[in-house]
Amino acid sequence: MADVAPGGDYWYRMNGKADRADPVSRWRPEGVHGPSRVTDPGDFDWDEGDWVGLAVRDLIIYELHVGSFTEAGTFEAIIPRLELLRELGITAIELMPVAEFPGRRNWGYDGVSLYAPQSSYGGPTGLRRLVNAAHRAGLAVVLDVVYNHLGPEGNYLRDFGPYFTDRYRTLWGEGWNLDGPESDEVRRYILDNALYWMTEFRIDGLRLDAADTIVDQSALHLLEELGEVVHRQADRLGRRVHVIAETAANDPRYVRNPGVGGFGLDAQWSDDFHHAVHVALTGEHEGYYADFGGIAPIAKALAERFVNDGRYSLSRRRRHGRPAADLPADRFVVCVQNHDQVGNRARGERLSALVPPGALRLAAAILLLSPYIPLLFMGEEYGETHPFLYFVSHSDPALVEAVRDGRRHEFAAFGWTGEVPDPQAEPTFERSRLDWDAAQRAPHAQLRALYRDLLEVRRTVPALKPGVAAVGVSFDEAAGWVRLALSAGRDHLLGVFNFSRERRQIAVEPSRDWKLALSTDAVAYGGGGRAELILGEVVLPPLSAVLLRAGAA
Repeated sequence: MADVAPGGDYWYRMNGKADRADPVSRWRPEGVHGPSRVTDPGDFDWDEGDWVGLAVRDLIIYELHVGSFTEAGTFEAIIPRLELLRELGITAIELMPVAEFPGRRNWGYDGVSLYAPQSSYGGPTGLRRLVNAAHRAGLAVVLDVVYNHLGPEGNYLRDFGPYFTDRYRTLWGEGWNLDGPESDEVRRYILDNALYWMTEFRIDGLRLDAADTIVDQSALHLLEELGEVVHRQADRLGRRVHVIAETAANDPRYVRNPGVGGFGLDAQWSDDFHHAVHVALTGEHEGYYADFGGIAPIAKALAERFVNDGRYSLSRRRRHGRPAADLPADRFVVCVQNHDQVGNRARGERLSALVPPGALRLAAAILLLSPYIPLLFMGEEYGETHPFLYFVSHSDPALVEAVRDGRRHEFAAFGWTGEVPDPQAEPTFERSRLDWDAAQRAPHAQLRALYRDLLEVRRTVPALKPGVAAVGVSFDEAAGWVRLALSAGRDHLLGVFNFSRERRQIAVEPSRDWKLALSTDAVAYGGGGRAELILGEVVLPPLSAVLLRAGAA
């Protein structure tokens, strides 16, 4: 290899098998079936200033899909949009997976070359330019990484060793061999990948896809070891790098300290927040939404992290989760939309297609006034109306048909009927692109103004910093409202959220000198301007929220 210069292509010649690309290829310019290309990571001039990353509680995450975020669909095409995100109040972009996947259209969870940034997105140079520009703009970069499986097409890793095992099965086939014979090298492959992204690309955080499906019976679980090596390397580099587990397990072990049996990760998802808000706004009860309904789940999610914290789950027909209310709020990431909850619908409808404008504004308020780390999905801030659909570009006709059948069966539990957009068809991908021009027009511009103002309050008010404030929650199930009290020092906030379709008069603590800080029904945000604070009561129109403030310096 010493005589192969940067830019040169190479294969590994396997004994008795076809030539294979390097399992740690840094670049696969001809795709998952092509050769590896040599790159020089030292050939990039980083210009980040004094960037060292952000504390977890300062994260306001904006999830995006590189291919559909812009018309060009590349890393570098994102750069001109960074200032818009910073001005909105975003502090971190989260990239859906970028490890080389088959074709040019894919969500990224079919990646098979874990060390190679997607060639159609711009490869390693394009990713470095994006990260460098983000840091210069004051934005962290979180990368969605998939360590629970590899995609089916172009997966030649098993030719190099016992990377997979039939002892464990995942939704996507064989699981990783993390605890059997020869598993030390398999674990090293994954751990080194995490270190690779944070070291060679200066990524600020890793979002671990479906972390609860990673099966490891070792005394030292892979996730605990991953957290250890990432944090150790971050200390060496003098930077903050966070590991965030995406998990539906409702198990606080992911973020508990290893000294008490946890994995020591920095944060984890709470899907229950999304589900509780979604059901209250849409009335949907199919599939896993059967566990939610009314106002009580929203109040519990705000106060106690999880709704299913050991209680019986109707959708699973068993008990699910365990309590996590003792953990700080800045250990949990919440959302009202994300790629899964939108794209895994049969027709990819965003919340903007399911609820009226007032409900969109209400959803924004309860997300951005919650005590947790908020995540927005691209286009949410202006009410994007284009769907976000599931799309692939596989070359194997049998695999394409299997994907189509799998999607149809997946939607059966939700009772979704009718024609499902073909994941392989290019128009399915084209329909999923953002319409950036819409963000400048009414009513989209007014919704974006609400997101901007909510994020400005969140940035400047200490009581809205996750993990800082004392939190109190009260609600009225019959009347359909919930109150969220947040206090830090002498700063007191009260968010009041009316999920009913009727006007409500809701009492507030009379001993405080409350001032109306923000109303989602304000004319500037597309509302009717009907919210009022009168003699110890707040008057809220249907599907609206207000933020009250008292005691501010």
